[in-house]
Parts: sequence; C-alpha cells; structure tokens
Amino acid sequence: MNFCDLIGKTILITGASSGIGKQAAISITKQGGKVIISGRDKKKLDNSFAELKGTDNQLIAADLKSEDQIQKLVDVIPELNGIVHCAGIIGPTPAKFIQQENIDKMFRINFEVPVLLTAKILMSKKLQNNSSIVFISTVATKSPYFGGSLYNSSKSAIEAYSLTLALELANKGIRSNCISPGLVNTPLISEPAKEGQMEIVEDSLQRYLKKYPMGIGEPEDVANTIVFLLSDESKWISGTNITMGGIIQ
Repeated sequence: MNFCDLIGKTILITGASSGIGKQAAISITKQGGKVIISGRDKKKLDNSFAELKGTDNQLIAADLKSEDQIQKLVDVIPELNGIVHCAGIIGPTPAKFIQQENIDKMFRINFEVPVLLTAKILMSKKLQNNSSIVFISTVATKSPYFGGSLYNSSKSAIEAYSLTLALELANKGIRSNCISPGLVNTPLISEPAKEGQMEIVEDSLQRYLKKYPMGIGEPEDVANTIVFLLSDESKWISGTNITMGGIIQ
C-alpha cells in the first residue's frame, strides 16, 4: 500500500470546476480514489472530469446556493468516505461599503452551503464511519487583508463549525479538519476583477505578496494536504486547522 493510498474510497468534492477543487479531484484519483465532482459550470466540470484518472468517477452539476439543489445532490450520491468543501467566493469589499446583499451572498456560499450540505449528508447516513470531511478556510482569518472583512468572517465561521463537528462525530470515527492556505494561484483571486473591483484586487494583492518570501502557492500544494487528510494516514487527526503559506511575514 502506498502512502496516502485512497483505493476503495469515494469522495465528494464541491467547487471542482477549477482551482483547488479541480486539483483535489485529480490528485485523489491519482491515489486510487473515486470522486464525485460538483459545481455550477457544466462546461468547466467537463474539463475537470476529463483530467481524472480511473473510470468510476461521477459528475453532478448543481448550484448549491439552492437548498433544493443541495437535496437533489444528496439524493443521488452513493455512500461516501469523504467530503471536500471547495466551493467559495472572495469578493473583497471595504468595511464601510458593506451592504446586506454582500453579507448574504458571502455567508450563503462560504458558510451556509457547506454546513447544509454536510447536515443533509449526515441525515441521509451516506457518510460512512471513519470518513473524513475537509473544509477550506484561509490564513487571512489570522493575517487579514484590506477589503477582506466579510470573507475572513465567513471563513472564521466555518473554522468554528468544523471544530465543533469534529467533536460531535468523533464517536463514529468521522474526522473534520480545515486547511487554511495563504494566497494560491487560482482563478478565484481574479474573479473580483470581473465585478469591477480591479483596483481593490490589485492593491490587496500587492500588499499581500510582500508577506510571501517563499512565493504564493499552487493548487497542487493544497491538494496534497487534502489527500493526506482523506487518507488513513491521518486517522488520528481531527478538529485541526492546518495553515499553509510557506512562511508568512
């Protein structure tokens, strides 16, 4: 058996159309695991699916902002050995410009969706004992950046949820952990520019890059840690939050 072997494990990955989610799916299948990838953009999901190893993987397009879509996803998935919550948004907004709609959108996608999806999977009893749940947070909850108050708050909430979930599921051997990456080279960091926030994005990036003497990360860096947390090699790790980012100054 190879280190971090995932043979025989079936993993659900949200936000798998690009970035960390896509790479996590690829890395999991390279280790022998089967994946069910989900996301809103069917075309991008198809591209992700084409890069997966193995023949038993599944693709399910779903807009998880809708609770009905969450339930439909849960209804059709098989029994799982792991969940990786990669769906998320950034959307930098200076504190004085925050509107209710900004709060609703950020917390809906970054907090409510993974919480509701996890709850419905647990209620369906489709997550086997001794499984692993991985949430993606951010190092910015401890090292904030300009315009990140909402994003950081939503991720702080998911960190607290993951820690409590680890306690509640420990008697079933189900582990819950967070990974908090620093800046990673994914399409997500350029998304706000499409919404007319280029100046905020550029300013935040330039300030933030100075904190990374080892450079920014790649999706593979985070995916490797996801694979470890899904594997039996991490069977005694739960309720943790792994910080990634080289050395952040």
